[in-house]
Amino acid sequence: MPELPEVETLCRQLQEKICGRKILTSEVYDNKLAVIKYLKTGKIIKVERQGKAILIHLNNGNSIKIHLRMTGRLLWKKSLSRPMHGRWRLSFADGHVFLVDPRRFATVKVEKTKQEKINNDLLMNFDKVAFLEKQAGRKINVKTLLMDQKALAGIGNIYACEILHRSGISPLRRASALSIKEWKKIFSYAKRILKKGIEKRGTSISDWRDLYGRRGENQHELKVYGREGEKCFVCGNNICRIKQGGRSTFYCPFCQK
Repeated sequence: MPELPEVETLCRQLQEKICGRKILTSEVYDNKLAVIKYLKTGKIIKVERQGKAILIHLNNGNSIKIHLRMTGRLLWKKSLSRPMHGRWRLSFADGHVFLVDPRRFATVKVEKTKQEKINNDLLMNFDKVAFLEKQAGRKINVKTLLMDQKALAGIGNIYACEILHRSGISPLRRASALSIKEWKKIFSYAKRILKKGIEKRGTSISDWRDLYGRRGENQHELKVYGREGEKCFVCGNNICRIKQGGRSTFYCPFCQK
């Protein structure tokens, strides 16, 4: 599933490619997206990220909100030919943006543009005090809390594993058992890891590709995710994999306490 760095990569590429352009046509290929069949065209004035969602703001007061879910991605093509698993298309004078989604979980909505104040995104106006007051005392494991989109927007399974490993904190610990010093360490490493993920255009382990169909490069930076049985880069012991909330968690039981 695309996480914060992958979605931010797409938003930056879309901002550069289509901002200021007029949408000429929109075509829906999948009836699960029929709600946007009669999308009114307009000029794009801004593209931004909201957690794991992409917001395309139009000059008619509406915004297109895209959530890529499990296997969704956006692809820029000069040709009008529909790519495999293409579900929706936005057309411009010099090319087209397609929503490609093999599992058909991605959602697209058109809604009135809202000026929302987001304070749970580590890379945008993060309110550390509010998080520590409202979230840090919860009696759930810390990894589950990191992946709670209402608590911290944009972090998923891959980056949660990497953040906790770099912080030296076990994913099995209760969030309420962490000290303020440990939370500050998590925030610090999380920002570094997420920024590196954006710099590398995301993590391509399976489906992820950027707007131009290119694989990201952040998979070469991973220290624990997907490395079960391999040696920890810090201590040399084996990386373990466990199940938490139906998802695989990769961690080093020797380094992470």
